[in-house]
Parts: sequence; structure tokens; C-alpha cells
Amino acid sequence: MPMSSIRLNFIQPGCEPNEMAARYQAGLDMVELADKSGFTMISLEEHHGAENGWSSTPLLLAGLIFGRAKKLTVTLCALLLPLHDPLRVAEDIAVLDLASGGRFSFVAGLGYRPSEYAMHRKDWAGRGKLMDECVQALLDAWTGEPFEYHGEMVRVTPRPFTQPHPMMFIGGSNRVSARRAARFGLPYFPPANLPELETYYYEQCAERGVEGFCITSDVAPVMRFVVEDPDKAWAELGQYFLEEAVTYHGWQTPDITSSVNSKAATVEDLRKEGIYAFVTPDECIAAGKEMGDMGAIMLHPLCGGMPIDAAWSCMQLYVDKVLPAFS
Repeated sequence: MPMSSIRLNFIQPGCEPNEMAARYQAGLDMVELADKSGFTMISLEEHHGAENGWSSTPLLLAGLIFGRAKKLTVTLCALLLPLHDPLRVAEDIAVLDLASGGRFSFVAGLGYRPSEYAMHRKDWAGRGKLMDECVQALLDAWTGEPFEYHGEMVRVTPRPFTQPHPMMFIGGSNRVSARRAARFGLPYFPPANLPELETYYYEQCAERGVEGFCITSDVAPVMRFVVEDPDKAWAELGQYFLEEAVTYHGWQTPDITSSVNSKAATVEDLRKEGIYAFVTPDECIAAGKEMGDMGAIMLHPLCGGMPIDAAWSCMQLYVDKVLPAFS
């Protein structure tokens, strides 16, 4: 049966505190339902300064999720590593890894928004060097042994549960990112199906005597929302899909490749594009069976500020009518 997962980024246009509080609380309640119902994974992400509150504290959120979920894994795609103190990140992720028994993984991303670097007082021009320093610091920190960092001997404790370190991928959609992954001996996670880049990564690994691992798929991801009547849902709720799609597209630059970058300007355009989809339970079942055991269905119940009652309806339909077909 395909993996069942949920994407959470807690967008709430306007960021009104009472509405945002309700959204976060509902999301965590949904996590608890997902954990009890047989879902596999929660997918998180990181952005800063977004007018709609797009998830800014994913490591903290991962901890809250593990407090509710005994079986779910959490994947952060991506952690914008150069924006953070790597020693603090090493501590936080080690504790997440320990508390969850190894259920946390993440993609280390460089980021592509100069405003986020300015907000965190980081050097945009020097982001590549900063990324390398951060990756090396994490790998050194997770040994639990003293190491030199910026001229000082430091030691990070506790050591993580997963050895030699928690699952970390290097993200990116260019050759620099592929070389970085190979150079550090880490798996590579491009944000789209980029066969030439995958080949280049493996070539770089072979040159360095590294056994590489690249996660990619020739099937474009779909953000699904389960309803009884897709036509009605597009008419009444399509605007929330569009909110996320337009925001994300507005951040993209020509050098960035992403399989979830929509170019739609209207709800109708978005529906035709296929990145976001309202689907019936039967359509969801058919898609899952076509994927097989290696596939993954990604639900996005709180997408773009989706009304919370509609999000709950999506979750309940999936649990009641879709999951039984995969058992």
C-alpha cells in the first residue's frame, strides 16, 4: 500500500493570532489522528517573514508533533541551514532524534530568498561558504567529541540516537548542490526530477569513492484534498490552494527548479495544472493503487488557510473511506 503523509505549513492569511492559534492546535490534533490511523509521515518546511505566516519554526513544530505521535516520522524539507547557528541546530536535532527514537530526517537547504538572509543578518553573497561550514559543524558535532569551531574547541552533547548521525540530505537544484552532497558523503535530494543532475551527483560520488544515494521520482507530486464533490470544492475552496501557489511562485527565481512551483494565476488555471487536486475517496484510492507500495499520497488539509472544518472533513474522509482500501 502507498505511504500516507500530511504536509503542514500553517498558512493563515493575515496571521490573526486567534485564527493562527486555532490552526496550529487543529494541525496537532490532526497529527494525533494520523498517528492512530496508520499514516506514515508528516512533512514540514521553513520560510521566514511571510505575510501569511508560512512555517517559520519547523524544529520546534517537529518536537510538538513527536509529543503527539508515537509512530509517525517527520521530514523537514528543507531546513534553511545557513540561517541558523549550526551548533544549536545540532543540539536541537540530536534531542529530536533521541526523543523520537530516530524518526526525524531533514533536507539541508541553502534557501533562495535574499530577504530571509537579511532578516537573520546572514551574508547572502557568502551563503555557499556558510552552508559548507554549517554542514561540517553538524557532522563534527554529532560525533559527541570535541572539535575546533571558529578557533575554539567545542563539544556538543548529547549524541543523537541515530548513528553516525540523524538522516540528513543535501538539497538543491544545481551542480553546486550535487557536488556538495558528494563531497560530504551525504545523500542528495533535488526538489524536482532532474535526471542530468542525478547522474552528475553519482559521477561526483564515484570520483570520491562515495556510495551515493539520490531521492528522486519521475512522477510529479500532487497535493491532495479529499472531498465528495471536487467541482463544488474547486468553486468554494480553490482560492486557498491558489493562495499557497501564488505565494510560493512569487518567491521563485529563474535559477530555481521545483516540481511544486505553480505558474497559475487563477483557480481554473491551477486546476488544469494538476499540482493541487480535490479528489473523491474513490479517485484517491485509484491513485494509491496505481502508485503501489513505493508510492506516497500527500494530503494537504490546511493548505493556504483552508477552513479548519473543511480540513477535518478531508482528514475524516481519508481515514474512513480511503485507508481501509489500502489495508
